[in-house]
Amino acid sequence: MSSPSSQSVRHRGGQNKKRGEKADVDGDVNGNADHSTAPSSHAKASKDNAVTSDWDYKLALAIITIAALATRFWGITHPDQVVFDEVHFGKFASLYLQRSYFFDVHPPFGKLLFAFAGWLVGYNGEFLFENIGDSYITNRVPYVAYRSMPALMGSFTVSTVFLIMWESGYSLPASILAAGLLLFDNAHIGQTRLILLDASLVFAMALSLLCYVRFYKLRHVPFSRKWWKWLLLTGVSLSCVISTKYVGSFTFFSIGVPVLIDLWDLLNINRRQGALSLPDFGRHFGARVFGLIMIPFFFYLFWFQVHFSILTRSGPGDEFMSPEFQETLSDNLMAQKAVSIDYFDAITMRHKETKVYLHSHTDKYPLRYEDGRISSQGQQVTGYPHNDTNNHWQIIPTRENAQGPGHRVKNGDIVRFRHLITDQILLTHDVASPYYPTNQEFTAVPADVGNGDRFNDTLFEIRIENGKPGQEFKTVSSHFKLVHFPTKVAMWTHTKPLPDWAFKQAEINGNKNIQQSSNVWFVEDIPSIAADSDRLKKDVKKTKQLPFLRKYFELQRAMFYHNNALTSSHPYASFPVQWPFLLRGVSFWTENDTKRQIYFLGNPIGWWLASSILAVFAGIIGADQVSQRRGVDALDRRTRSRLYNSTGFFFLTWAAHYLPFFIMGRQLFLHHYLPAHLCSALVTGALVEFIFNNEPPVEEEVEQSVSSSSRKKKGENLVHSQIRPIRERIGSQSLLMTWAATGAILIVVLWSFLFFAPLTYGQPGLTVEQVVSRKWLNYDLHFAK
Repeated sequence: MSSPSSQSVRHRGGQNKKRGEKADVDGDVNGNADHSTAPSSHAKASKDNAVTSDWDYKLALAIITIAALATRFWGITHPDQVVFDEVHFGKFASLYLQRSYFFDVHPPFGKLLFAFAGWLVGYNGEFLFENIGDSYITNRVPYVAYRSMPALMGSFTVSTVFLIMWESGYSLPASILAAGLLLFDNAHIGQTRLILLDASLVFAMALSLLCYVRFYKLRHVPFSRKWWKWLLLTGVSLSCVISTKYVGSFTFFSIGVPVLIDLWDLLNINRRQGALSLPDFGRHFGARVFGLIMIPFFFYLFWFQVHFSILTRSGPGDEFMSPEFQETLSDNLMAQKAVSIDYFDAITMRHKETKVYLHSHTDKYPLRYEDGRISSQGQQVTGYPHNDTNNHWQIIPTRENAQGPGHRVKNGDIVRFRHLITDQILLTHDVASPYYPTNQEFTAVPADVGNGDRFNDTLFEIRIENGKPGQEFKTVSSHFKLVHFPTKVAMWTHTKPLPDWAFKQAEINGNKNIQQSSNVWFVEDIPSIAADSDRLKKDVKKTKQLPFLRKYFELQRAMFYHNNALTSSHPYASFPVQWPFLLRGVSFWTENDTKRQIYFLGNPIGWWLASSILAVFAGIIGADQVSQRRGVDALDRRTRSRLYNSTGFFFLTWAAHYLPFFIMGRQLFLHHYLPAHLCSALVTGALVEFIFNNEPPVEEEVEQSVSSSSRKKKGENLVHSQIRPIRERIGSQSLLMTWAATGAILIVVLWSFLFFAPLTYGQPGLTVEQVVSRKWLNYDLHFAK
């Protein structure tokens, strides 16, 4: 799989493309200067017809682009309400325009594009997209400008797919078929006419493939201006992919594999084009590292710098960041609310990730858990999501650190906690917690027990995150870990609720992995503090500065943590095994009064065809490998080279954008398959051409059509003159068959697109009978009764 593009130029039916002229300059479309099987008269004919060779491709590209714009922009004003995840990405655009800090698990590039669209039309971001169904008209939101951005990119994605096939040397019907599968695909249309990130992701991914194909075709004129141009454009496109979503790393892998194979070939001292010296190989290696790694990485960092430069005000994302980060934001509430904590203060402690309060009540742990393990039957210590007096804990000093009221608690202090309502002392010990046999149970014991033999078990060390020795312990701003002094476990909680015996509250236990980031807590409030306390008096603080890389790495840690934490169930989540077969979709929007709905669903006929073709391709490769092992050579060299290198590259890209989802533990939805579906459309166009291409290799034609004696008598030039009509006749038949197959497929795909279009566009409304007729497989449509 050393090449992403075709290994030969087929001139079917006598259509000599301008590509033939390119082949004379660069070799073939991949730069392989090998014309041993091509008659010189055929090459001359290519040059003679070069002037008019590309008009059909250009005309098809123009028609496809216009059709793509029409399908993406038709009815884009409907619905004039917030739809599905527009609540997130529309909100982020508004927060950019307000310059208020927010947090999201995706990189900033795609969201910045939406903010740019809003800025272009003079919008100030007043509307925050709080709820699905909120009116854009009432709130005067320029939602058409927002939606036009992804609609444009979605339209140009179709054109880019056509260009990928064209540049890879495929016939016009094969190029139209691949583009047509995207042109009339309901999923790509539905996802690219709303304020969502996938349009920019898929468009940048398609551009990356196109630019790399163009770059690879110039590999025999290295370091030329065009060679550098397409190398750098490939890097910039890759940067846009990964700067939109981190699944863009799959595109890096797709292009990285053929790049490494190409470099391995360049290292070969016996390569046909001549051996490279090690310094020359080093230049090739360095150029690719610069263009495909360094350039994407620096552009990727650039968008984060833009992100931080715009978001300078306090906003809803503050709580995801460290106190040091929050102090770089103007009007930050954390800096305003931070109060020093004294010994004997009553405080409320809250878990940073789950936001539950440290809580206790008089109920005890059961004697035995469901799995038969025995508890201590001590007082329950749990996590409770609501503010309550049972969340109040008094922080008291140890005997060795006997401090009276008015003395500050500091980083590194060994302290104890008394539950005020039950007068019990917080304790953890070597008893397994309810859900985690490896973690310690947290409980509370009476004061006389806690002050007696169990005293050491009640000692906890306060470790402020990134805190300095002796730093004051404060509310809100001091994010800390509470580490049990004797056993060195950290107080921790998680999202799985306890059974009914604990009122489905959160489990609190001692985590042996102290370094785990989810061990962090903060003090939310001091209920016992006097209203006139000097500690409540605040001086106006100036915003601080942090180095870019420190802010970047902190944000990365938070992004990856919260992305991996998206494991909860969702009614429309689906598994990767369901995607190629389009077993179910996602409900985006409904309107009960008119019985209209938007249901995210691909074109079933197109998806099933593409998935079947993927299996056919794997079968062809397997059969060819077996036949070669048995000495049967069913394919000529050029056909096999194209099948393995060009179509194989598309298949590799499909696998790279699909298979990794099987090892992910986060929530997954049908839209995650869109990049892989684009690749399956490329494979479909390429393989349909392969199946209906019956043009035999030149050697077979000579053997079958002209006897060896005739060759001796008439000479090779006369032989070629006899072969050319045969080639043209067979090529014309192959082209007609490919056109017929393409036409038949696209007619059925168009019917399927129109049939499901009311669910894609949200109009017109359907009757119950019409909805029921579209409930294929597991499509959970609304208004079916």
